[in-house]
Amino acid sequence: MPNALVSETSPYLLQHADNPVDWLPWSDGAFARAIGEDKPVLLSIGYSACHWCHVMAHESFEDPATAGVMNELFVNIKVDREERPDVDRVYQVAHQLLTQRGGGWPLTMFLDPESRRPFFGGTYFPRDARYGLPAFTELLKTVAHYFAERRDDVREQGRKLVDFMGRLEASAAPDAAALDAAPLAAARAGLGQVFDAEAGGFGAAPKFPHPANVDRLLRHWRSTAYREEPDLEALYMATFSLSRMADGGIYDHLGGGFCRYAVDRHWQIPHFEKMLYDNGPLLALYAQAYLATGDERYAEVARETAAWLAADMRAPNGGFFSTRDADSEGEEGRYYVWTPAEAEALLAPDEYAAFSRRFGLDAPANFEGHWHLSIRRPVADVAEDMERSPETVANLLAAGRSKLLAARASRVPPARDEKQLCAWNALAIRGFAIAGRALNDDDLVAVADGAVSFIESHLWRDGRLFAVHTEGLSRFAGYLDDYAFLIDALLELLQARWSSDRLRLATDLADCLLGHFEDSRSGGFWFTADDGEPLMHRPKPMADEALPSGNGVAALALQRLGFLLGETRYLDAAERTLRAAWPAISEFPQAHVSLLNALSENLDPPEIVILRGPAEEIERWRQSAARLYAPRRLVFAVPDDAPDLPDALAARRAEPGRALAWRCIGTRCDLPLDSWEALAAQLSGN
Repeated sequence: MPNALVSETSPYLLQHADNPVDWLPWSDGAFARAIGEDKPVLLSIGYSACHWCHVMAHESFEDPATAGVMNELFVNIKVDREERPDVDRVYQVAHQLLTQRGGGWPLTMFLDPESRRPFFGGTYFPRDARYGLPAFTELLKTVAHYFAERRDDVREQGRKLVDFMGRLEASAAPDAAALDAAPLAAARAGLGQVFDAEAGGFGAAPKFPHPANVDRLLRHWRSTAYREEPDLEALYMATFSLSRMADGGIYDHLGGGFCRYAVDRHWQIPHFEKMLYDNGPLLALYAQAYLATGDERYAEVARETAAWLAADMRAPNGGFFSTRDADSEGEEGRYYVWTPAEAEALLAPDEYAAFSRRFGLDAPANFEGHWHLSIRRPVADVAEDMERSPETVANLLAAGRSKLLAARASRVPPARDEKQLCAWNALAIRGFAIAGRALNDDDLVAVADGAVSFIESHLWRDGRLFAVHTEGLSRFAGYLDDYAFLIDALLELLQARWSSDRLRLATDLADCLLGHFEDSRSGGFWFTADDGEPLMHRPKPMADEALPSGNGVAALALQRLGFLLGETRYLDAAERTLRAAWPAISEFPQAHVSLLNALSENLDPPEIVILRGPAEEIERWRQSAARLYAPRRLVFAVPDDAPDLPDALAARRAEPGRALAWRCIGTRCDLPLDSWEALAAQLSGN
């Protein structure tokens, strides 16, 4: 018989609906049941594309004997961390404090049902003792016995834990203290120290793309570009990392898009799950790298990633799905790997000769007896080896990729989690908007615009956001990331396609942030709204994690919106956020690069250009400006007939038939300019 998860909409929870475990969704009723039965709560948090979540499910949650112990000793609650990042965030921090180790998924926590505070926890536990971990059933019995016999110790530990979590929120910098650029310089130095000069990226295996770090290096290089000694090393670290990632197996060379991380230092073998929240930022980053360098390879990767997202991850309603699983037919990576014989049977002899050299099919197997594709040799080397022109080899490779992609499509694909998450959609909207401008591709802009329409139709109601839409149902009050990421995305989209309605949505979101999320006493933004479900701790996250920091993105977006509209409330809230985060930024700058981007524009305000006039003329100006990599520059082409403009934009109006540009640095604006040449002369030095 199915358990209570059968009534849920989360694909991850539904994966567990037929488990013999008597799972309950997170709810007051679940905790009331645990109190009534005098049992501790076993809280299990995961997500549908999580490989080790699947392993623990197959080993333990699908095993009747293990499930029997769980049902006898605990009330069992299952949570999808993508639906409830608030719950996940709180118990991940608690796990780290209890165990003094990093967390992850699956997260397994044992709670006192009355206080909902954990007293023991871990991540993956095997069914049988191995990997230095106890057998799961033995652990269950030990934990249940401890709860029964030492209830006072459990409660005292919970009190201490909550007290310590409260003290994790750093005190703000005094209002009189000056914010300075020291953390920016420290982060640049720190990234240089952990940069992998041989393989690109940062640190050792497992190796994650860390798009925020690469973006920070590109921004830093651009800020020094007109100095006597520009920081070319920062540019090199960024572009070398992007090139190595695009050449490696973390990139899908047939279908486009990036896997979540590589298990090795050289980016060859990925953990095969593909996440929307990685690919949105990487799409933006490769498009920006193309603008910065003119390297067509970066444009190619951006186009292919956008094509995969639009074709495979976009729903009929215009929004984006969440993930593609790592596993198919019970095996990780099975969908993606090849044997030379399989490829040779599908390709013409010349195609195979080029393809095998380029992508390593002529080398030893690199993944469990199979071949996972990565670029091993440049096209020029393959051409020389085959005594063909590079153009001929490029055509052979394109034909080979097309044939293998078509053959791969007939395989059983990895499962797709079709939840539509507001924050992750916002990251994709931002990526498509930036790529559309950089690549001068209005089709990409249209994809971004369609995803905003999805959010307005399904996740925006009565002036508030929902976090999740699944199977026609929108659930869970929006979190900080939903609001902050969407404001940021709308500002990028407005630079590609003006809409007064979209601007109004951005200001409504900003007002909601200030009204329901801001810590008006100490600055910064809570992760949950003031009328959200109260948990054991209300976090105010400052550091970047798998997603950018909501506080960092909020501070950057509010500053930009504040300068655009002349709205001091937004500027003041952004500065209060930076002051609230200042101790953390100063101590660990590399962990707070999203906040560093906001800090850099607090110290050196952004350049905002408003174009007014006939739509076709100002669109030509906008497109010309978009050909330059200028991360501190925002260009808005507002047609003469744009309705319902706020006063700050309505006041900037040209005579009929005439185009004008207003250029502002922070709160200082120049006289209007009446030609693209005059505007370009001012932009060139920024």
